[in-house]
Amino acid sequence: MPLRPLSYNEVIRRLKDYGFRFYRQGKGSHELWVRDEDGVVVPVPKKSGDIRKGTIRAIIRQIGVDVEDFMK
Repeated sequence: MPLRPLSYNEVIRRLKDYGFRFYRQGKGSHELWVRDEDGVVVPVPKKSGDIRKGTIRAIIRQIGVDVEDFMK
């Protein structure tokens, strides 16, 4: 499945599937999500529209999964 923009809720649902939980509010409109098993922290912009493909790609890189797996 190709990379495409996703809504905030879609990104959060996928992060929860990979074991992430809300950690704290970051700067501005960003939230920080953490995976307790390895301590990986990922900033996620909380916005009403779609999160752009480049930002989605950065989140995928930070959590260390394959694009295909994340987009399923």
